[in-house]
Amino acid sequence: MPRVVLLLAVIAFTVYCLVDCLQAEDQRIRNLPKLLWTVIIVFFPVAGPGAWLIAGRPGTFLSGQPGPPAPPQRGPIGPDDDPDFLRGL
Repeated sequence: MPRVVLLLAVIAFTVYCLVDCLQAEDQRIRNLPKLLWTVIIVFFPVAGPGAWLIAGRPGTFLSGQPGPPAPPQRGPIGPDDDPDFLRGL
């Protein structure tokens, strides 16, 4: 039974890190390209996800360094922020 629990924990950790890697923006991932991080996470079940959290993940999870800044938003967010829309009222 403990082996099954350990196996499920490793699978859950790997799946979490894989999904996190695949959803991260390409420009914000650190140190390696997304495709290489995906391969590392899949083929090295404990070390790969651990490396992703420490060295590849954007943000400040364990690295202590902020990730690259997010790209600025462009254009109005809603109609009340759009000067052309407000002129037409």
